[in-house]
Amino acid sequence: MDYARLGTKTEILGLISTRASDWPWLLLYKPDKSLGRVGQGPVLEWGKVSMIDAERRFLANALLDFSNERFMLLSESRIPLYNFTTIYNYLIYSDQTSIGSFDDPRKVGRGRYNRNMYPTITISDWRKGSQWFEVNHKVAIEIISDKKYYPIFVEHCHKPCFMDEHYFPTLVHILSPKENSCRSLTWVDWSIIGPHPGRFGREAFSMEFLDQIWFGANCTYNGMPTSICFLFARKFLPTTVKPLLELLFSS
Repeated sequence: MDYARLGTKTEILGLISTRASDWPWLLLYKPDKSLGRVGQGPVLEWGKVSMIDAERRFLANALLDFSNERFMLLSESRIPLYNFTTIYNYLIYSDQTSIGSFDDPRKVGRGRYNRNMYPTITISDWRKGSQWFEVNHKVAIEIISDKKYYPIFVEHCHKPCFMDEHYFPTLVHILSPKENSCRSLTWVDWSIIGPHPGRFGREAFSMEFLDQIWFGANCTYNGMPTSICFLFARKFLPTTVKPLLELLFSS
């Protein structure tokens, strides 16, 4: 899982992994500094508290640099849909964060709510979303400072409740609902029924395919309607890198 942090001065990329062989070191790269080891921790498990703990540590570390204003978590199967300048400006000048957060009445949504969370977290508070987030400075501080809701999730959110799909969406809905756009900045294909979105290889790439992603949705940005709703797309295999670059540079 790739971690990307966008700030006013530097872009920082790092890597954490669910594979024990790749842990315990987190590697960060700064354009003006050498590669170095900056953290150590346990093996991560999808859907469990170890993932949330790692993400909160990332935010806490990133917040030590006051020049950083936006914080984003990306997966290794994600591709950018625009150049860096466009993505950077979109994030920096946005007046909201972008965490997928919605009330899902299905078994995979409200059905995962544990009544033992009441009254601290009610069923009307409960939200679902993706573990991939983009937050501003204010929301990042709220996430790492939370001592009220985090213990409730640790105690009561167990399979089939996946903490990385519910903790951040629910927390932000409770603490800063107006700060969040409640939508993800990543396009995914959920037309295939299952726990994971569709995957795409080299053969899927065409300008028509990208046009569907670029212009196939409408949303609001800073209160105004726009067709630029997604900055990234997933899941894309490594074989798509070359055709993606060819299409972007030829367009």
